Amino acid sequence: MNLPNLLTMGRVAVIPVVILLLDRGTPKDCVWAAIVYSAAALTDLLDGYLARRMNVVSVLGKFLDPLADKLLVMASLVYM
Repeated sequence: MNLPNLLTMGRVAVIPVVILLLDRGTPKDCVWAAIVYSAAALTDLLDGYLARRMNVVSVLGKFLDPLADKLLVMASLVYM
């Protein structure tokens, strides 16, 4: 386990939060869903940068990173 992989797993962990906020449907909750989604997108950028900068590119990270991206986008689109 390293920091970039933990950020990726955190991105997977916020998927239910985004879906819950979208499900509630109030304008305030939708704004919060957008903020959480944006923060998850920023962690995608950050974990890639850190993995290369710290030279901790791993097989697990190569698998989880695109999976987390696709799960977050798919969950949001399917919900809509």
